[in-house]
Amino acid sequence: MTPEKKNQRRLRNLALLSLLLLLVGGTFAFQAFNQRAINDRLRENIPGGRVHDYYNRDTENKDVFVENYGNVPLMARIRLSEFMEKRSAGDTDFTPIVNGTIRDQVNTWTVMRPSETNLNTRVGDSAAFNTYANLTFGWTRSGQDAPWFMPTFNRDNSDLMTASAGHARDWLTSTATDGVTDGATHPGDGTDAYWSSGDSFDNSGPVWPGEEVTHDAAQNLQQERAPMTMSQWAALPNNLKVGNFWVIDHQTGWAYWANQLQAGETTSYLLDAAQMTAAADNIPGEYYYGIHVDGQLISPDRINDFLAADPDYTHHADLSDFLTAVQNGSIDNNWGNPGPNDDVQPDQINFSIMAPGTIFTMAGEQYRYLENQGGGNHLIIRNNVTTALSFDVQNDYLDNWYTGVLASEVRAMVQPVRENFATGNVESDAIAWLEAWRWLPSNIDDFPEVAADITQVDTSGTRRAFALSLADVARLSGSGRAFPSRASREGPGSMWWWTRTPAVPGTSAWDVNRGEMSGMLSNRATNNISAVGGVRPALIIRQ
Repeated sequence: MTPEKKNQRRLRNLALLSLLLLLVGGTFAFQAFNQRAINDRLRENIPGGRVHDYYNRDTENKDVFVENYGNVPLMARIRLSEFMEKRSAGDTDFTPIVNGTIRDQVNTWTVMRPSETNLNTRVGDSAAFNTYANLTFGWTRSGQDAPWFMPTFNRDNSDLMTASAGHARDWLTSTATDGVTDGATHPGDGTDAYWSSGDSFDNSGPVWPGEEVTHDAAQNLQQERAPMTMSQWAALPNNLKVGNFWVIDHQTGWAYWANQLQAGETTSYLLDAAQMTAAADNIPGEYYYGIHVDGQLISPDRINDFLAADPDYTHHADLSDFLTAVQNGSIDNNWGNPGPNDDVQPDQINFSIMAPGTIFTMAGEQYRYLENQGGGNHLIIRNNVTTALSFDVQNDYLDNWYTGVLASEVRAMVQPVRENFATGNVESDAIAWLEAWRWLPSNIDDFPEVAADITQVDTSGTRRAFALSLADVARLSGSGRAFPSRASREGPGSMWWWTRTPAVPGTSAWDVNRGEMSGMLSNRATNNISAVGGVRPALIIRQ
């Protein structure tokens, strides 16, 4: 008997929107003409994914996850919205607990947005539901393997129907919001652990939408970490930021699978239960509560679809880094490349998949990758600083380093730049800053020659090493760029280094500072010689 029948004063509903040997003895003359073989393949890449929602009103079990039934990887996100209204005994009309929300208009329902540090505490308008409903995120059972599910029979990738089991209702088959109407599209009663190893289901008939075949129960992926917020994700070590777990952008409510979902894989649970609280059970009258599940799937080359502006909320600042990490399989976008201390030859590196800021070692020298300039051209800078060199001798050192120190195999990749840079000049006092720590100049465009001194390939120029300009350093600094923080701009071992931009010609020049002034852009006398600072050669290479 459902809770509705047990208690006529309460209504509950959770709605889902959701591939001769030849042995020879003796001596003889031998010929082998025209040995041939063909190995070929005709393969159609077919993307296909299905959101699953298993729900049971009696037990309040609620399992939400995503299946990839196609033969190519997918990226997935899900967003939950809630609605609740209540009516006191004797009243005619229901009153929603969030003003402006309407039961029959799911687009007005309240997006579930957790706090930055705790998924179990909703914030904003969503906070109204903290009193009445508890959501259980993720799936964990002590000593148990991942749960089992029944794969979808509906493998039409143009069909937006979800795999809804038990009391869950697919939105396409039933838009009713009365708490009792059926709209399931998938076998099972929605209770916890309904499916187990060895189970199968014959869909002849068909019984449920999709192919008339028999499927065996399959297993969800084991979650590697409990679901977390985007801020909590950002605090993880880089080597843990991609994996089998859910990350919720607490600013928009979108929950993202933190890995590419490979062909034949199924995510762990985003949601494992939705249970009403004692406060809901004690409402003197009746209430209606529903969850709307919106699932979206894309191929990994379409991450901009997930970055498109949300009309109501602002994506978390780390979302782009998160999606890029998932797209490439690694937070540093260097999947498949050698590690930072693996000394390799240039042809062993794929520069086109490097993220800005990646450290790598090539032909005996360690570098920092700065940017992909297009056309196969890549801007890099030597990671280490050569100390005890003044600004006045910087160009002579760069020429000698390029011709006498730089490995020939790297030199063969170097692209030409201008023979003489038009640097312009600007004094420190003339620059305004976006923050007190002299991180980014806010008025560099007021000095057009300085702002225009951007290092690019110049086919009429010279193949050589150079120092970055003030404008280069500024444009390469910021989130997702080569220098994401002030500390990252400082040379290894807490070293400062020269740019090529003068402050007062012949007297002072711009440098990237160190120590307590780590990464700050400052001025220094051009004849300054220091044991903790100097020259850092940069190159544009082509692959």
